[in-house]
Order: sequence, then C-alpha cells, then structure tokens
Amino acid sequence: MAWCKKRALKYLDHGNVAEAVTSMLSDLSKHPETRDIGNKLGMLGILAIQEGSRAARRFIEGFN
Repeated sequence: MAWCKKRALKYLDHGNVAEAVTSMLSDLSKHPETRDIGNKLGMLGILAIQEGSRAARRFIEGFN
C-alpha cells in the first residue's frame, strides 16, 4: 500500500492529477489482496480527478 501511495503522490506532486489517481487504482489492481479495491473505487477516483488535486490527495492518502 505504501508503494502505491508513494508512486501516486509523486505524480500528484508533479501536477498530474489524473495520472496520480490512475496510478493508485492501477497499482492496487495488481496485487491479489487489493485487486477488488481498485475495481470498486474507480468511480470515486474519477470524481477525485474532476474535483482536482486536493480531492485526489485525500483519495490517495485515504488508503490504509
């Protein structure tokens, strides 16, 4: 989880909101224990992208 968040936040820190959220969801879907999370939260990720970087940061940092 930490690796997923770190990669996503790196994109976000460079101003790429869509890539940050997409990276988080993509990385979550790669691991068997988190695969379903990424698939189920895709719509929330899209909403975070539409709302901007603050919402995307909350979305990414909200994973534990």
